[in-house]
Amino acid sequence: MRVLVTGSKGQLGTEIKALASDYNNLECVFTDLPELDICDEEALNEYFKGQKIDAAINCAAYTKVDKAEENNEAAELVNSIGISNIVKALENVKGKLIHISTDYVFNGNNSEPYKESDPVSPIGVYAETKRAGEIAVINSNIDAIVIRTSWLYSIYGNNFIKTMLRLGREKKSLNVISDQIGTPTHASDLAKTCLDILSKSKRLSRKGNVYHYSNEGVASWYDFAISIMDLAGLNCKVKPIETKDYPTLAKRPHYSVLNKTKIKEDFKIEIPHWRESLKQCLNKLEL
Repeated sequence: MRVLVTGSKGQLGTEIKALASDYNNLECVFTDLPELDICDEEALNEYFKGQKIDAAINCAAYTKVDKAEENNEAAELVNSIGISNIVKALENVKGKLIHISTDYVFNGNNSEPYKESDPVSPIGVYAETKRAGEIAVINSNIDAIVIRTSWLYSIYGNNFIKTMLRLGREKKSLNVISDQIGTPTHASDLAKTCLDILSKSKRLSRKGNVYHYSNEGVASWYDFAISIMDLAGLNCKVKPIETKDYPTLAKRPHYSVLNKTKIKEDFKIEIPHWRESLKQCLNKLEL
């Protein structure tokens, strides 16, 4: 199977690239800007046909949550229109798709982990455009699934753990939000899951098009930061603050823990606890 990985320079795309050689039945093609622009429908169609693409893992996204509030056209172009273009291109070649979405499609008012069947209520431009991308996939005629994830981090790119490690070395103390609850996700774990699903499954969509994936367990950003400092052996003191003490342009869901039962049962996968995956990531960074 010839698999196109879009957004391949990002955290998830780079982790997929690192693992792809382990899958003999998948031939992965990695693209990103400027080589291939998912917002260019004509170029995308030509690329899919010319490269004989059988499936795609879409990691391309506009992820600047706060900037999206001021630049909604750019967010819509990538997160919504771009996904529609990918869907159309795959319809033309009868291909499969794994599309990556976000916990932000929920408003955060739940008190128990969100199931795929729970109603969505996106707050903010980023969340709304990501939901529009989901709808494009859900309403398509291709064999496709949406995987919602949360709090992604990796040894590659810029992310929360790298920021915490830098600040932990520079400062004696720092403030971190303690009233936003979710689950960190090691991009390497999600990358393996995407490749496993494509490699082993004749059909992707089973009981519905949407699945949830994050590491196991629950944490606040404060809990996450404490663990980073602890595992990295840093003496920086982490102090808890509330969301109201750190205002941002875009609202974040206060609670976005995802229920992973469906993806575990349908695709027979095991998911590690977030702290174990954090240890592995920090070991790779050779701290």
